[in-house]
Amino acid sequence: MKDMMKTSTAGSRARRGAPGDPLGPNSEIGRKLKQYYDELVSDDVPDRFAQLLAQLEQAEPARKKD
Repeated sequence: MKDMMKTSTAGSRARRGAPGDPLGPNSEIGRKLKQYYDELVSDDVPDRFAQLLAQLEQAEPARKKD
């Protein structure tokens, strides 16, 4: 029973934000956004997109010479 109380207390503290937490109640939203961003950044770049980026990089030096 005490373990359940500790878990629920810790959970409610996380929702309210820890003392000294600059985001306060928005901490959970910030954590979720960071998690989403990290997952998005770690996704592989599609082959076609990588090819287009390579073509753009090759075109850039030619433009700089002009």
